[in-house]
Amino acid sequence: MFDVIIVGGGAAGFFGAIQTARANSKLKIAIFERGKSVLGKVKVSGGGRCNVTHAVFEPLPLSEHYPRGQKELLGPFHKYAAGDTMQFFEERGVPLKIEDDGRIFPTSDSSQSIIDCFLEETEKLGITVLKNSSVKNIENSTEVENGWRVTTMNKHYHCKKLLVTAGSNTKVWELLKRLGHAIVSPVPSLFTFNCIDSRIKGLQGLSKVGKVDIMPKKQYDSRIVIQLKSKVEKEPLFTQEGPILITHWGFSGPAVLKLSAWAAKELHDFHYNFRIRINWMPDYSLGTMVGFLTEIKFVEARKTVLKAKVLELPSRLWARLVEAAGIHTNQKWADLTKEQIQALASQLTEGSFKIEGKSTFKEEFVTAGGVDLSEINFKTFESKILPNLYLAGEVINVDAVTGGFNFQNAWTGAYIAAQAIAKN
Repeated sequence: MFDVIIVGGGAAGFFGAIQTARANSKLKIAIFERGKSVLGKVKVSGGGRCNVTHAVFEPLPLSEHYPRGQKELLGPFHKYAAGDTMQFFEERGVPLKIEDDGRIFPTSDSSQSIIDCFLEETEKLGITVLKNSSVKNIENSTEVENGWRVTTMNKHYHCKKLLVTAGSNTKVWELLKRLGHAIVSPVPSLFTFNCIDSRIKGLQGLSKVGKVDIMPKKQYDSRIVIQLKSKVEKEPLFTQEGPILITHWGFSGPAVLKLSAWAAKELHDFHYNFRIRINWMPDYSLGTMVGFLTEIKFVEARKTVLKAKVLELPSRLWARLVEAAGIHTNQKWADLTKEQIQALASQLTEGSFKIEGKSTFKEEFVTAGGVDLSEINFKTFESKILPNLYLAGEVINVDAVTGGFNFQNAWTGAYIAAQAIAKN
């Protein structure tokens, strides 16, 4: 018999257990973890460094990094946000650092610092951690009024309050569904785009700030080899500006990863076959680029187009785009036709690339989906339909762009749930 059972030994589970015990030391608390080890996702996150949160300290701009959960998390972030997360770890002897891009890591550059902190806290606070304890069933308890019976493979446990932090665990989602919760079907989020294209072949590792658009599916047909011309059809479904990284398999980098999160459902519906449009020079439109290149035609008339790179663009990428525009290796600026200038401007500002498939971003597999947000009271993170059931972390339909934001959702939800659980 426990006062509080927490299903899931990950970030939200441990944080929820610790915060509950701190708020009410009289409670008997247990964490149930299905695996033989705990905090597995914490260990591999951020390339093993653990990106604990992000240096966005105001609730409104912080909430804007969540494609699903933006509106719902605004209130909770007023109670517990990035600054509170930093304070928690630093008070426990885990100093943090803010990197240039805003990501926050332990100064040790090791996720083990975070894991050790959690394990030391749970031991100090007397929290029971049960490994190899996969939850097979959750039902109302006959022994505890308004409580819960949690069944593992070998035993039944009873508790007054239940906090589910099992992440994207489809079996746990199914248990919650049986209890009456609606589950939004999961789709992958935070992934890179697979692309085979001569313009980027062999350029892996090259990065350039640009603008990436996801184009409407109806614009393309496998039997059509030229782009259809329509003002309406040229409007993108989603757009992001930021660093674009060329990889062995296609495209990655912050702009692509953010797009994969915001467009997660649509790209799933497209079966990850779609087109993107890249503007490698986002300060220019097609029209202004044509005007600029027309001027360069006269200013740099005697120089070859290939060698006289006139834009802040990696040389190898410039060479590929010049070639794609149908400009010969030794052709001089003075000899460019209007059509060639138009073609080069198009490659620079609205190059179309066919995406065929996706790849997981490092080890950081993130899923959009989970318990429907309309069924959760975000003042307490308690279920609106099942009293004394609380939900936090990725088990609910919240996900974020890369950069520590998914962890912040876990810390915030677990903290607020813990305060509510500890009260009675």
